[in-house]
Amino acid sequence: MKSDKSDFTQGSILQKLVLFMLPVLGALVLQAAYGAVDLLVVGHFGSTSGLSAVSTGSQVLNLVTFVVTQFAMGIAVLIARYLGDKRPQYIGQVIGGSIVVFALISAVLFVVLVGFARPIFVLMQAPEEALGLTSGYVRICGAGIFFIVAYNLLAAIFHGLGDSQSPLLFVLVVCIVNVFGDLFLVAGLHLDAAGAAIATVAAQAVSVVCAVIMLLKKHLPFKLCKADFRLNPQCRKFLSIGLPLALQEFLTQLSFLALCAFVNRLGLEASSGYGVACKIVNFAMLIPSALMQSMATFVSQNIGAGSKKRARQSMFTGIGIGLAFGCAVFALVWFKGDALAGVFTADQAVIANAFAYLKGFAPETIATAVLFSMVGYFNGNNKTVWVMVQGLVQTLLVRLPMAYFMSIQPNASLTMIGLAAPTSTAVGIVLNICFYFYFEHTSRSDS
Repeated sequence: MKSDKSDFTQGSILQKLVLFMLPVLGALVLQAAYGAVDLLVVGHFGSTSGLSAVSTGSQVLNLVTFVVTQFAMGIAVLIARYLGDKRPQYIGQVIGGSIVVFALISAVLFVVLVGFARPIFVLMQAPEEALGLTSGYVRICGAGIFFIVAYNLLAAIFHGLGDSQSPLLFVLVVCIVNVFGDLFLVAGLHLDAAGAAIATVAAQAVSVVCAVIMLLKKHLPFKLCKADFRLNPQCRKFLSIGLPLALQEFLTQLSFLALCAFVNRLGLEASSGYGVACKIVNFAMLIPSALMQSMATFVSQNIGAGSKKRARQSMFTGIGIGLAFGCAVFALVWFKGDALAGVFTADQAVIANAFAYLKGFAPETIATAVLFSMVGYFNGNNKTVWVMVQGLVQTLLVRLPMAYFMSIQPNASLTMIGLAAPTSTAVGIVLNICFYFYFEHTSRSDS
């Protein structure tokens, strides 16, 4: 049986959504924090080449992490659906099958990241003076990829069960481990980017241990047996939800790597500035991301319980929450972007480049609040193929071409490159509004 706290089918939508979202947001903040700590410590105690290595290498690791997170969302949605329609007996099969699938994914990622790190960054046009450090940073993180994958899988299981507080607790532990690890290895032993990578892997390992312990101690509404750990029928179900999201995220993150390559051609300072800006962007996008993840679980549970009206209402509630916070974040990024960049580095040229990019990116903080709430709603309704399609249209037909065009201008501006993000999101909002009316019309016709 679900506790009242994790039962999203009754009570105040605003209260339930906010109470579930806040721990999700907290966990995302801490995840971003321990990634930012790498850049912060290397920026102050390492070299400019090390700073470029961490910023460029992080783009690849972000690709992996975000793709795995989107893939795992299929598991969270399916678990929430089974809880909503009172069929918890299938959850064990979902979890057992997902462990097998994600173990296979980890093995593939290990080979790619460890074996092909240098060719990847040659292709990305990483600055020559930072190429060795960048490859080493990613190889070390790739060696510990199992922990990154395992953490995201475990977080999805907790979210599907309506528990967003437990992931927050073990990410807090991870953040602390990473901070002390970075200070010891980078500031103390002067290992530069390699030290930051080792600290990140160690922190992720701690997160997995904490998550497993918490899951084993948790009172679960299902049984997990040895027979569940195989490629069972539930695998196809969560793959059908998660694969379109993962594919979309993969191609989107590839476009970010391409964008990184565009910026890298502008020199070491532009590369470092863009990397610093991306860390700030990661923080700015946390509230919309938390809304999207929370919305998917919230909507899925209500759809499973037959409460379609309540599911729709939750989307509009999420948009309102997102806009309120988005306006505040916009003001901070627009007016104080240079101060935010100064937290990561004292190099004035790097700060100036970071602030230039943030000026163009700033409207994205508002636009994404609307877009991600709608995306979360469609994810909860299993309309992940549409989510993939609209995401690819935004990325491949708007954001990437615009960013490339701006990067090849004689006096290429990071501000104009940054403006590609809110432009593509505006297109995405229009597409999703059109699909929303189509989806609601067809849903009424079917019922």
